[in-house]
Amino acid sequence: MKIAHFRYSKSPALRASLGFSFERARAYKVLQWDTMLGESMKRVASIDLSMAEERFGASCWSVHRVDLHNELLRLATSKDTADSKPVTLRLGALVVEASTDGSITLEDGSRHDADMIVAADGLHSVLRNTVLTNDTKSPSPSGLSAFRFLIDTKVLKDDAQLAQVLEARGPGAAILIDLKEKSSERHMMWYPCRAGEVQNFVGIHPTRSENLEEGDKEGMKNSMLKEFGHFDPGVVQIISQSSHVKCWPLYVHNPLPRWFKGRVVLIGDAAHPMLPFGGQGSNSAMEDAGALGELFRSVHDPASIEKRLLLFERVRKDRASRVQILSKARIGTEKAVEQELHKYADPPGSGSTAVPSTPQERTFHDYGFDVFAKCAEVLRETHLGENRVE
Repeated sequence: MKIAHFRYSKSPALRASLGFSFERARAYKVLQWDTMLGESMKRVASIDLSMAEERFGASCWSVHRVDLHNELLRLATSKDTADSKPVTLRLGALVVEASTDGSITLEDGSRHDADMIVAADGLHSVLRNTVLTNDTKSPSPSGLSAFRFLIDTKVLKDDAQLAQVLEARGPGAAILIDLKEKSSERHMMWYPCRAGEVQNFVGIHPTRSENLEEGDKEGMKNSMLKEFGHFDPGVVQIISQSSHVKCWPLYVHNPLPRWFKGRVVLIGDAAHPMLPFGGQGSNSAMEDAGALGELFRSVHDPASIEKRLLLFERVRKDRASRVQILSKARIGTEKAVEQELHKYADPPGSGSTAVPSTPQERTFHDYGFDVFAKCAEVLRETHLGENRVE
């Protein structure tokens, strides 16, 4: 079971138009983002997010992936209002290929036609090859892997020592850094979810050659203890009390050269898979969806689809590519990817101030983007105003 560290960017209109309920999604409002020393829990830097709604138009939240999916499913299938247009879900229908003319083929051989195919089929996208040629560069190992586990907040509060560690973390998210790791990267991300009832831990560390079976719970826990055993004793005790530690390698995916071909368009992880540093994967997928909805509003002529998908790339591709590149850099190491970011600066060729190079600039870059404003800008530039019906 995975967790999405889901942080809303500046899309309050998107949230309002969807009717998304953070209460139903059991989201947890994150008030600050702290950088702490793993060995001592000493706070060395902090970003205040308590004024996020005032600054960025929306608060900062963390949410369990399953809760997020359930709320989106409710919205997609709801019949609560008179103007609801609930979607029909077809489960167990494996898509094996698509055609750029707007058709898909299922595993059972049946073919289905549509005006447009939105390929939101994730990291291991089947439809990516419909859009791209086979010479696209394969993902490369990052040299890092991620441990992950959940633990009930009650377990920590019921133990005097662990309750102190929980209090020391503060009212938000924390990254516990390891100053001893010089050659690679080791840190732990810790944040609450499920209305604060569950704590999520992600331990980034150099990939090892251990051959542990996926079901070897104790072996996996011991491996994590080995990597983070020099951290604060309270943190080590929390790891010891975890019941199901998982681990998987992390790969670097470069920005794709294109996102659509014909009437097939990639969004989400199918278009821009990211490393977990920054927690923007879910946000980026939501921005994709918001842009598609806005750019295709009042468009009724299928002949206009490819023109609108060109606009979609203009709205989303450089923005998402910057976020994707930043996902390779832990908070505080943005300078390491600054030159690469310049390739996707907006506007193109703009100076160093156009890309983030500090944690504060990164926060404003990630949180302060208004996808609807960007859509309006592109529509104005192409003389396709909001009231134009195609």
